[in-house]
Amino acid sequence: MTDDTDLNRAARALSRARAVLVLTGAGISAESGIPTFRGAGGLWEGFRAEELATPQAFAADPARVWRWYRWRQAQYGECEPNPGHAVIAQMEGAYERFLLATQNVDGLHHRAGNREMVEVHGTITRTRCSRCQRLSDWPEAIEEGEDPVPRCGSCEGLMRPHILWFGERYWTGTLERAYEFAHEADVCLVVGTSAQVWAPAQMALLAQQQGAFLIDVNPGATDISFSADVHLMGPAGELLPELWERAQRSPQEP
Repeated sequence: MTDDTDLNRAARALSRARAVLVLTGAGISAESGIPTFRGAGGLWEGFRAEELATPQAFAADPARVWRWYRWRQAQYGECEPNPGHAVIAQMEGAYERFLLATQNVDGLHHRAGNREMVEVHGTITRTRCSRCQRLSDWPEAIEEGEDPVPRCGSCEGLMRPHILWFGERYWTGTLERAYEFAHEADVCLVVGTSAQVWAPAQMALLAQQQGAFLIDVNPGATDISFSADVHLMGPAGELLPELWERAQRSPQEP
């Protein structure tokens, strides 16, 4: 578990920072009870996530893909932001410059209060037209027997969840904003990511190379943990409130 020395070092770095970059992954959402849809026990109607979250699956059977996402969205709606989300939302208002880049699509950061945010994999709270790319809010619930696939209000194209699927490239401008901020950050705080997704992991290491103090909050060790200036080992919902309280008490002068 994390000791006081590491917590105090991380708190001092946060107290002196003017620009903070936060990167979050599935770990922080898992603490809110967000279900895991990959691996053992992750089947839905006999399909794995990797078989449904693809352009090919949508082209073959858009109704099936939409049934799955509507089910997922309902699951997410039952979960609430946890204390880790709350701390990250408080951080946004405490710094001159702040950016959250999250891999999560569940919308919990937005519900917690974050607005300066890049959702690098999209969000289950919005839809995008597969033809004209128009973005819209998530559709209302449907009645039994109603077509589960919504249509675009502009071109009548099929709407799809605004989520980056397997095999797709990141949308133009999504990563660029976060990478640009990584060059300027005084602190990079990584929370609950396995470091298996290349782009966010590279962002963290880039920020550190450019001079940012790198803090990793994770119950286990990842590639980022081994490079971090401080690895706080434990759940974000417990560690972030303690870290933030110490940061607010810590002297701000260098």
